[in-house]
Amino acid sequence: MKIKYFLLILSFAPIILLAQHSIKGTFSPAGEFEIALLYKVEPTVSSYVTNTKIEADGHFEFKLDSTITKGMYRLVYALPQEEYNFDIIYNGKEDIQLAFNSETGVEFSASRENKLLESYTNSMFMITNSIGSYYRDENIEKDSLALLSIFKTQRENQKSFEEASKGTMSSHFIKANALYIPEKVVDAKTYVQLLKTHYFDHVDFNNEVLQRSKFLTERMLNYVFGMADQSKEESDAYIENIIAFDKAMKDAPLAIKKSLFTDLWEQIVDLKLESVANFIAENYLMDLAVNLNDQELLRALILYKDTSIGSNAPDFSFEVNKKEKTASQTLSELNGSDHYVLVFWSSTCSHCLEEIPQLHEFSKSLATEKLKVIAIGLEDEPYAWKNLTYEYPNFLHVYGDGKWDNEIGDSYGVTATPTYFILSSDKKIVGKPEDFEGLKALFVDKD
Repeated sequence: MKIKYFLLILSFAPIILLAQHSIKGTFSPAGEFEIALLYKVEPTVSSYVTNTKIEADGHFEFKLDSTITKGMYRLVYALPQEEYNFDIIYNGKEDIQLAFNSETGVEFSASRENKLLESYTNSMFMITNSIGSYYRDENIEKDSLALLSIFKTQRENQKSFEEASKGTMSSHFIKANALYIPEKVVDAKTYVQLLKTHYFDHVDFNNEVLQRSKFLTERMLNYVFGMADQSKEESDAYIENIIAFDKAMKDAPLAIKKSLFTDLWEQIVDLKLESVANFIAENYLMDLAVNLNDQELLRALILYKDTSIGSNAPDFSFEVNKKEKTASQTLSELNGSDHYVLVFWSSTCSHCLEEIPQLHEFSKSLATEKLKVIAIGLEDEPYAWKNLTYEYPNFLHVYGDGKWDNEIGDSYGVTATPTYFILSSDKKIVGKPEDFEGLKALFVDKD
């Protein structure tokens, strides 16, 4: 009913909302995608604009009215949104037509702005490939003039595209994307070091056009991961690059720094590099979260650090039966075992009902002084959980009232069941296996 009412209002405003331009094209393979969403990209957030159906033959169209102002827009075509999207330049003066293929990406057929940037990207990609081929080829005698010729072509192309893009939004990306070009022949190691040293020479972190796109994030990720020193430990190499990146954007607004470091922190968390993630949090993100009063981010950083390997396990109390009496005890007070396993599970979780019996049988095969399992049942009500606990007498059972709003589960950042933590005898977190098989493998390795 609300949709019909909204459409009725729109019918009385044909002049104000008259379509001016459009973004249209095709998605392939046809039928693979159903809906496209359009967002306007702001420096630290993206604002929803509209959506449209992707037809069975792959065609789609966004009609852009006069309220759609020029800027950077993001087209989302699947979930999760942060992975399945691409950016579009809209200058408010031209229609945009494109073809998207799930394997090869997006190609623009109409829109001078987007075609110019696409042409620049493709041209520079071919040139850098030629440079890479030159340095990789160890079977022929190197022709230094050939390398100088490639450098000259690269320099001329950069200048040509900068001149062609004057006055356009695409010029911001073309200028910022310029790589260091040596004036003389250098060996491969020196060339890579020069690229790394000058990687951010042309990047202005205060440029609002760049802020309203993926560019700064992609530039950061390419530097931190792509320019890592292969001769060093992975974590050390990443930290070295993170320190250099921070220096490169020293004059950037705090909100931009927070946004970029948050993106980087999340990438590092996904890679399960806890020491690097905590380095980012402790040296940059926590201060930024405090300065910008982002309490939600601050809590997430602290929670992640508190549940990282090597940290003291968050303590909690629970009731135990001693000599037919109920008494309160804390995790930190437990003793007598080399290792403790915390498992967060639920009587309504199908994966739990598969893995918990296996964990119980495994725990029975080990001596009590070697392993003790504390099973925290995250439940909405105790009845089904209580009945199941009798099937696992070797476990120390803890009732987690409130399920996802349980205090113990929250202190461990539990968002799914089953979730495992392995603790040492002094209650330090020493492992966080993803499933029972991973847990079992860790203990087999310890034997």
